[in-house]
Amino acid sequence: MKKPELLVPAGSPEVLKTAVRYGADAVYIGGEAFSLREKARNATAEELEACVRFAHERGVKVYVTANILAHNRDLDEARAYFETLKKAGPDGLIISDPGIFMTAREVMPECPVHISTQANNVNYGTYRFWYAHGVRRVVAGRELSLPEIAEIRARIPDDMEIEAFVHGAMCVSYSGRCLLSNYLTGRDANHGACTHPCRWRYALVEETRPGEYMPIEENERGSFLFSAKDLCMVGHIPDLLEAGIDAFKIEGRMKTALYVATAARAYRNAIDDYCRDPARYRARIPHYEREVRLGTNRAFSTGFFYGKPSAEDHIYTGEAYRTEAVFIGCVLENDGEGYTVFSQKNRFFRGDTLEILKPDGENVPCEVLEIRGAGGEAADSAPHAGERLRVRLSAAPEPGDILRKTV
Repeated sequence: MKKPELLVPAGSPEVLKTAVRYGADAVYIGGEAFSLREKARNATAEELEACVRFAHERGVKVYVTANILAHNRDLDEARAYFETLKKAGPDGLIISDPGIFMTAREVMPECPVHISTQANNVNYGTYRFWYAHGVRRVVAGRELSLPEIAEIRARIPDDMEIEAFVHGAMCVSYSGRCLLSNYLTGRDANHGACTHPCRWRYALVEETRPGEYMPIEENERGSFLFSAKDLCMVGHIPDLLEAGIDAFKIEGRMKTALYVATAARAYRNAIDDYCRDPARYRARIPHYEREVRLGTNRAFSTGFFYGKPSAEDHIYTGEAYRTEAVFIGCVLENDGEGYTVFSQKNRFFRGDTLEILKPDGENVPCEVLEIRGAGGEAADSAPHAGERLRVRLSAAPEPGDILRKTV
């Protein structure tokens, strides 16, 4: 069986290393411009070159996003940007705008282009159009069902690949092309500056009674009109493969290393188990689903894959995010004196039981025996995020391992 490519997000060079370590076949990351995640800690040209080198040394591909919807003012800058990308040598560019596509082809003709979901790719005619222009991978619109994807697969050339999102946040707007942020805040979602107004709380105001807020839903927390549940297909790997999807994409370039490690590892294990032994995969579905819940997430649904979402696929309260595990840190080194060194992300205490996430799927429990701050002073707790700590644990992690505390 041909394994699908597992494509994992990286919001920074540091998280890219986590994605590679925890099972990605390919990683997508934004450069300093033209990425739809302006708030991510996107990579400089020099960092991208180092990221590509790091990934290639481990057999992993790197795709760079340049998927804004461009205005006139963007095109000259795009040409200069692609000139800087050439040295990095990425394995592909993710693009939605035809003008940006033409510019990339002129400047980097040797680099494959993948057409982003932002281009509204929801029929086989669109796939054929892009194939005629030399494209060999198109990202399916998230509005497609599995039967629709299967029909596209049957009606496009065999050497054309279908990439599809299988996990992560769902945009309420058509293929992510939204104007709510522009209208309400002046920040352009299609240039990477979305303020996510679909997740805000709303009420109804009648124009002659300003300041009098009337609930749209009978819920004391307010009404959330647009907030979709997150997508999770880790328990449906056979159906995704049967539909002919070549690349499984995880959403989340704004997410933490814990989220990336958790999701990448769960899907890596699920794909490998199914391809090796379908019975083992089916028996372990509750395990994969529990693991992805241990990354920060909203409630899960299957999106459009099995038909149009219903009221059950929507979040109606303000309690959108669920956290069943706390990110403690990513191990930097073991100092040779029995201490593990890492930059702390969240508060923990001496005596706490943590888990070491191993790339092979094992979770190793360990007790916090001792905490020492940057100056070497002993402490009973670590309350300050970002502090570089030396911690003695009852089990020794390796550099790059993720530490978490389950709630």
